[in-house]
Amino acid sequence: MTIERVGIVGAGQMGNGIAHVFALAGYEVLLNDINGDALQAAIDLIDRNLTRQVDKGLIEAAAKNDAMARIGTTQTLTDLGQTDLVIEAATERETIKQAIFEDLVPHLKPDTILTSNTSSISITRLASRTDRPERFMGFHFMNPVPIMQLVELIRGIATDEPTFKACQKVVARLGKTSTASEDFPAFIVNRILMPMINEAIYTLYEGVGSVQSIDTSLKLGANHPMGPLELADFIGLDTCLAIMNVLHDGLADTKYRPCPLLTKYVEAGWLGRKTQRGFYDYRGDVPVPTR
Repeated sequence: MTIERVGIVGAGQMGNGIAHVFALAGYEVLLNDINGDALQAAIDLIDRNLTRQVDKGLIEAAAKNDAMARIGTTQTLTDLGQTDLVIEAATERETIKQAIFEDLVPHLKPDTILTSNTSSISITRLASRTDRPERFMGFHFMNPVPIMQLVELIRGIATDEPTFKACQKVVARLGKTSTASEDFPAFIVNRILMPMINEAIYTLYEGVGSVQSIDTSLKLGANHPMGPLELADFIGLDTCLAIMNVLHDGLADTKYRPCPLLTKYVEAGWLGRKTQRGFYDYRGDVPVPTR
């Protein structure tokens, strides 16, 4: 399977980062979003991030210009039909992802590989709603995509070996490292990371420590680059809650029960950095704990 043209669904935080790394690695990229403003914002952000890499001496200016020239945009989902690999990076809601694949499938080439950047949803279940479950995989990038070196590759029950090998080669060409995960709720990284974050929120909820003391303890006591509550804000509290619900529903174990305080923050619309408030308030010059 030769992959040269890549279609990306969703121009948000993950989609623009995925477009960035693919274009820089020499792939032709077609970025899709239903929102034209989101597409333009993604292109502007990719341009700024590539410029930052040039300024740091990580890439040449010519490489930046070539990468930008390889990225096209479209608001029409079916335009992605002639690409060799599609990566869905839309909102972490299964119904939305299913609708995207159902709309896209009739327009795909017979050998196009379909993938999802989902952080927790069943690959087998998503694949079953398409005409090519054997050519469907989880392709889970970490955030921020240009910086993080890991990609989780998740095989559904029907994923064939040529598809897995083709995706492995893509990850290697991107200059990243892949790990193989079986298709169980939240895969590897989030299966371990999210319960830790959830436990940190319980620690806050039960009054064991403040936001600042919890984050400082994990940064200095466990050598984590970010505290768990700071990291939750960075990821998005709605995403954290969605993944914990997938774990709780999929594994039926009470240890994955989302903390009520996490639910309350999401109900309030305090989702972290993207809404300027979460466990920290980001509206001033310096983030201030909200509890």
